[in-house]
Amino acid sequence: MEKVAIFVDVQNIYYTVKQNYNCHFNYNAFWTDVTSKREVIKAIAYAIDKGDKQQIKFQQILKRIGLEVKLKPFIQRSDGSSKGDWDIGITLDMLDYAKDVDVVVLASGDGDFALVIDKIRNEYNVSVEVYGVPKLTAPALICSATRFIPIENNLLL
Repeated sequence: MEKVAIFVDVQNIYYTVKQNYNCHFNYNAFWTDVTSKREVIKAIAYAIDKGDKQQIKFQQILKRIGLEVKLKPFIQRSDGSSKGDWDIGITLDMLDYAKDVDVVVLASGDGDFALVIDKIRNEYNVSVEVYGVPKLTAPALICSATRFIPIENNLLL
């Protein structure tokens, strides 16, 4: 049985699915796909905490599915811009857990992860599956992945 570590960039998935399909990501179908005939070593969803009730319900759903939820506070800057980025945290966790698994799964379209995927594949000899919205996933990320799985059909709600 393959050992798998799963990492979900919640904000990226939410916005890319909404922008491209105007609907939501089906986390239950995703979980079924990525865990089938696999032993889950770690599964983490990275989200921004705005403290709103709908978000709290959503985070509880993610936990019931089997994902640990890591939260970072939403930061509103004085110039009106905002910050809420998990790239470094996701990268560090991927590197930590890649040593203990056969497959790393990343749900994100962010091309910044291409470098860490290359390192995981080359240095740890681990397969990396990337789930992303085809039109909104960075080409570098698709090329770096062992396997790219488009978010479409049963992965949409």
